[in-house]
Amino acid sequence: MVTFASLLGQDQAIALLQGAVTTKRIAPAYLFVGCPGVGRSLAARAFIELLFFADIPQQEQPLVQKRLQQGNHPDVLWVEPTYLHRGTRLSAGELEQKGIQRQGKPQIRLEQIREITRFLSCSPLVASRQVVVLEQAQTMAEAAANGLLKTLEEPGQATLILIAPSTESLLPTLVSRCQRIPFYRLALREMETVLRQTGHQEILAQSEILALAQGSPGQAIASFAQLQAIPCELLNQLLAIPQTLRKALELAKEIDKILDLQAQLWLLDYLQQSYWQTQTEPIIIQKLEKAKQYLLNYAQPRLVWEVTLLDLNEALFL
Repeated sequence: MVTFASLLGQDQAIALLQGAVTTKRIAPAYLFVGCPGVGRSLAARAFIELLFFADIPQQEQPLVQKRLQQGNHPDVLWVEPTYLHRGTRLSAGELEQKGIQRQGKPQIRLEQIREITRFLSCSPLVASRQVVVLEQAQTMAEAAANGLLKTLEEPGQATLILIAPSTESLLPTLVSRCQRIPFYRLALREMETVLRQTGHQEILAQSEILALAQGSPGQAIASFAQLQAIPCELLNQLLAIPQTLRKALELAKEIDKILDLQAQLWLLDYLQQSYWQTQTEPIIIQKLEKAKQYLLNYAQPRLVWEVTLLDLNEALFL
């Protein structure tokens, strides 16, 4: 069972959501706002259980709980951004399962908003209401956001939950129709508790990972998984900075060959943190930041790494 007891460091959010159910003043739409990895999705699941359990006898709750855990409750629609691969919409998880490299950025697309409209056009089948959750709502294209606006104006017997990093990342017209539920970064002690409870205590020895996470257990776990996916030999060579031009070019080729764009962007963040802790050289951080901007603007990755590593070599060894 997903409960608010497992959600640390978010007392205000829990109080607001529990209060809404207790007083039976459920808003048509909520905006769970805060950085990724601090419990927004976990809170959404706990809130859905609380909503559904409030309307059914206790003996029926185990079946509802099982359906929610399996992700097949007929009155819940969970929407996440997708990539478009050969005309087919795929989630990040589906891309990974198929071994397809991520290209570009995922989006919540107009077709997905239309699916929400069709879902809400039917009456609830089991619960007293329907619930729609939009993960990474900030990835909606303008047409999709405008389509969702019509749904928010007339949600019917439904509650919508939008999950986003900030109010500024969404259209003001969307924000104005949602009750804002704030989520905050965790203190170090709370971070340690969550990582131990989830079986990721080995991350506590990774100072760079903890620094990158900045109070987000989810980001710490994702970063650690990304670190494990990078060959140790490649990482060690990058942390030492290649001392010859030939080595710099070889490393650039290897990075482009084995890492997709998102992994390369993460690697630049990790290198910035590592170099700052060990060498505190501002020029290194600046050049890595410039490389990140080039990648975000879809420059050819291998060329970006070649230029960056050659510049670092020149700055530090010539």
